[in-house]
Amino acid sequence: MEARGYAAHNAGAILAPFSFSRRDLRDHDVALDVLFCGVCHSDIHQVNEDWGPSIFPMVPGHEIVGVVTELGPSVKRFKVGDRIGVGTFVDSCRNCEYCLSGEEQYCVTGDTPTYNGLERDGTTIAFGGYSNRFVVDEAYAVRVPDSLDPAGVAPLLCAGITLYSPLRHWNASKETTVGIVGLGGLGHLGVKFAAALGAETTVFSHSANKRADARRLGAHHFVDTSDEQELTKLSGQYDLIINAVSADINLAPYLELLKVNGTLVLVGLPRHPYALGAGSLVNKRRSVAGSMAGGMKELQEMMDFCAEHEITSDVEVVRADYIQKAFERTVASDVKYRFVLDASSF
Repeated sequence: MEARGYAAHNAGAILAPFSFSRRDLRDHDVALDVLFCGVCHSDIHQVNEDWGPSIFPMVPGHEIVGVVTELGPSVKRFKVGDRIGVGTFVDSCRNCEYCLSGEEQYCVTGDTPTYNGLERDGTTIAFGGYSNRFVVDEAYAVRVPDSLDPAGVAPLLCAGITLYSPLRHWNASKETTVGIVGLGGLGHLGVKFAAALGAETTVFSHSANKRADARRLGAHHFVDTSDEQELTKLSGQYDLIINAVSADINLAPYLELLKVNGTLVLVGLPRHPYALGAGSLVNKRRSVAGSMAGGMKELQEMMDFCAEHEITSDVEVVRADYIQKAFERTVASDVKYRFVLDASSF
């Protein structure tokens, strides 16, 4: 199956048009015409090899929404014409305790990333969603509700599930106080989800000009973190705080905001290790935890939740030839709140 997309051919390269082949359909595969693909900050990190060696040529993109065009002979879950989504991984071992429990993102042998990795055969490069066509096993795709705008859905498949999963795991509800650190591509969806779950929601941001947006998105409170006194006044008030930024920030002030048994969850990946003081943890039995995306069952649950609460990402839709500019503006935090590529422009 011939496909067109954009690829980086070496570390730090400018993405350029790229023609390549997708695999022939296996028994449980579906082919889809891509409608939209989100631009995730992790795409930039991997093109630049910020997290270690990458595999080139690289077609990035793991926030994919498309329409099914062809089915393998044994496909049961979808039919031609269905609108589906593909997220951060496209396969896993399927046999370990985590795969069997629906948490494939923690597969013991490692999941197969949507791009910048090898297929399970160990030799075929996995190409991502910056392209016009895609092929995936039906078990690693989710149904996208027709009521949701497909462009706004695309970022849900990474940014969305990355915030939804910890909110659900740590039981965010009307009985809890939740803080979201950072109002960007991840954080703005965290606010929407936390508010929809009924939690009293606070945005922590060093950008005071985001106060109105935080309220618009559903936050009950906004804290300007450039004012240290504002943080000090909130000591011991939060059940759950999710750090949705990838910058090298000081976690100590946020630990002090947690109640007894409160948890600070990290979902961003900074360049350097965090420094933590044991006293902040020991004194009130606080926890620091991490969370990575979500499994297929939870991904579908999130999609259905979004349909119920009319939640999508705030996006700026751009053509394929704008990718490099979109990368630059993403790094500069100059987007509200995610870029999405119109795949018809490939």
